[in-house]
Amino acid sequence: MKAARVSVIAGAAILGLALAGCTGGGSSGGSSGGAAGANLTDKGPITYVQGKDNSSVVRPLIDKWNAAHPNEKVTFKEQSDQADQQHDDLVQHFQAKDPNYDVVDVDVVWTGEFAAKGWLQPLTGSFKMDNSKLVASTVDSGTYNGTQYAAPQTSDGGMLYYRKDLVPTPPTTWDAMMKDCDIAKQAGIGCYAGQFAKYEGLTVNVAEAINTNGGTIVGKDGKTVTVDNAKAKAGLTRLVDAFKSGNIPAEAITYQEEQGRQAFEAGKLLFLRNWPYVYNLAKTDGSSMVKDTFGVAPLPGMTGPGASSLGGHNAAISVYSKHKATAFAFVQFLQSEETQKFFVTQGSLAPVLASLYDDASLNQQLPYLSTLKTSIENAVPRPVSPFYPAITKAVQDNAYAAVKGDKTVDQAVKDMAAAIQTASAG
Repeated sequence: MKAARVSVIAGAAILGLALAGCTGGGSSGGSSGGAAGANLTDKGPITYVQGKDNSSVVRPLIDKWNAAHPNEKVTFKEQSDQADQQHDDLVQHFQAKDPNYDVVDVDVVWTGEFAAKGWLQPLTGSFKMDNSKLVASTVDSGTYNGTQYAAPQTSDGGMLYYRKDLVPTPPTTWDAMMKDCDIAKQAGIGCYAGQFAKYEGLTVNVAEAINTNGGTIVGKDGKTVTVDNAKAKAGLTRLVDAFKSGNIPAEAITYQEEQGRQAFEAGKLLFLRNWPYVYNLAKTDGSSMVKDTFGVAPLPGMTGPGASSLGGHNAAISVYSKHKATAFAFVQFLQSEETQKFFVTQGSLAPVLASLYDDASLNQQLPYLSTLKTSIENAVPRPVSPFYPAITKAVQDNAYAAVKGDKTVDQAVKDMAAAIQTASAG
């Protein structure tokens, strides 16, 4: 679900380069019917399925793999660049028990849904991943009910873009940022914007407000409703009050990522919550009025960095794959340090391998990496739930009504909880 991202600025990384041998076909003795225990030792050609490769990094990597594995070649099935279409394509092929979708790129919010339906190979036993070198929050995004089903491949975190010519020291708390809005008013510009149109980006921003305030939307089981409490209400209230006061300009209720970026680049905002892809564009766009006057900082929280919603995509193995041993080796290849450095340098992708954030040469190339590391370290995945589509709809519908002033925060949260409860009960 490309959730709240316009450009493929995400990340990936991990482990040692586990390249399997070049033999072609052992047999596990299992059938190809989709059992989690079937075909675990089978090797052979596989297909990797991902949305449009806007960063042009997938094909070179597959070429490299294929050169080393002539009997276990990977074919790239490139989907569209539309998240909903990617999701529906995967669902269609899973439902058909298609053995040709071996390794699939899974948005972090799809893990619970696909795992609950039995479509993803558990990464346990001989397929257990070494997650010790990863940023912990990225592993959580591929875990459902205590079992890992998807391996972090790309990551993303929200950052605060700010006008350092007007605010030399960025605010570290939400309350401090709201006080800085007086500077925006004196300058005749808007103060703060995020993504507040009624789409997935609103869920991202509302989840950040709730999580930063110590609340949650659902429990770790992905089903128990936890949003109807004081902490969650206080988080949503911060956004509602900022709209009421004008600290979030009224037009921001129509903003997705690009509208906010364009407003910030046009010099119309003091602060902007957005993803890392904005950095290079704000620096290089010919129309950008803030090329030399903006900085980046972690999202402001209660007493320090706030809780970004975790973005990104993970690699998962289909239970219907006939060549799971090759699929697993390919997943490890996607997570290797060598591959992840390629993702970072060639695609400006945010790694999930923690050590790459401290690499001096990478930081020189990508100055926002240290800030992004803080964001991802403090990030919270959106609910990993089989009912995620219903959860995000409930959040969007009711939070949107609250920021518009059509519902009180209390009523919005109550209705949000009821809608999620109905979905999880069904």
